Amino acid sequence: MSITVEPISDAIGARITGIDLREEMDDAAFQTVHQAWMDYQVLVFPGQELGEGDQVRFTSRFGELGGRNRKVPTAEGKSVSHPGTMLISNIRKDGKPIGSLPDGEMMYHSDGAYAKRPFRYTLLFAIEIPSVGGNTKFANMYSAYETLPAALRKKLHGCHAEHQYYAGSVDKDKPTLSLTGQRQHPVFIEHEESGRTALYASRLLTTKIVELPQDESDAVLAELFDHSEKPEFVYEHVWTPGDFVMWDNRCVNHARTDFSEGERRLLRRTTVFGVDPKAATAQAA
Repeated sequence: MSITVEPISDAIGARITGIDLREEMDDAAFQTVHQAWMDYQVLVFPGQELGEGDQVRFTSRFGELGGRNRKVPTAEGKSVSHPGTMLISNIRKDGKPIGSLPDGEMMYHSDGAYAKRPFRYTLLFAIEIPSVGGNTKFANMYSAYETLPAALRKKLHGCHAEHQYYAGSVDKDKPTLSLTGQRQHPVFIEHEESGRTALYASRLLTTKIVELPQDESDAVLAELFDHSEKPEFVYEHVWTPGDFVMWDNRCVNHARTDFSEGERRLLRRTTVFGVDPKAATAQAA
């Protein structure tokens, strides 16, 4: 069976079939998947059967496996074999979650934006899924940048945003630096592979525009967040067990919808380290 790539929405994303990710990809298959990633930013592989070793091996084809810069033990402990593997789950054992980010909705964010080397890619495999909710929404940050009002693009050209880690998922009132700290990156970054420009800011992690007074920064960020989360830029993925979804954090923000705490949710995450984002030089017309 040959690999098939089909767009999954007008905003972003493609579905890929005709490939078993447990098997080693030859060079042709790798090039097909990588090019689809560049073209569509979010890839969905339905009907996969992946152990952690399969997922780690596949992930490593795309770069250096991401780690978890924690000053406290992870919830996963010895239940995962690779230190960079994260279980995203609300399942609890002896009253404690077996994984991370257990409950409820999450605001839009880009994984690792608060680090010097944010994650280039995130790869997520669905194991147990609630009957309703817990969907993942993906926002196209290329489109968000390209459709910004010209005056706002000009105002923010050359500016930097500060990103900070939060222990919660929707509450920004209690920031914590205990795990990974904070980092400043350009507001507009140049994707080092595609050469395209993306807006690099998110409702969950971005706290201020460094070059602006706080009140002006707050107003500009609110405008950026509302703009980038418009429905025309977003694909919402409704999970099915066996879905393997991977996305490009350099040009995609993602969020999670709420779900019942009475239903189990378990997904396995791996990541690929990226580079310190560089400022875009060109501006959209």
